[in-house]
Amino acid sequence: MPNPQAHEENLALFYASMATLSRVEDARRLLEDICTPQELRAIAQRLAVAKLLREERVYAEIAGITGASTATISRVRRSMEQSQGGYDAAFGA
Repeated sequence: MPNPQAHEENLALFYASMATLSRVEDARRLLEDICTPQELRAIAQRLAVAKLLREERVYAEIAGITGASTATISRVRRSMEQSQGGYDAAFGA
């Protein structure tokens, strides 16, 4: 059974590690070290979807640009509606 305390500690380590990186190259190297290429593609796609949703693009256009399914686009929209402010921080809003 997963240990909730260990999970929280692991997340804290991940967040703290990301926060120490001030250069894009350092972030790229860390994420390429800890993520599979598929995980990186999924994360990058979700960020691209979020950016296009912020631009008020329609789902069909977003799907055509990013290759994301409408289900993925809907999940990203829901996460944006429940955002902790991360999208604003990432996109400089």
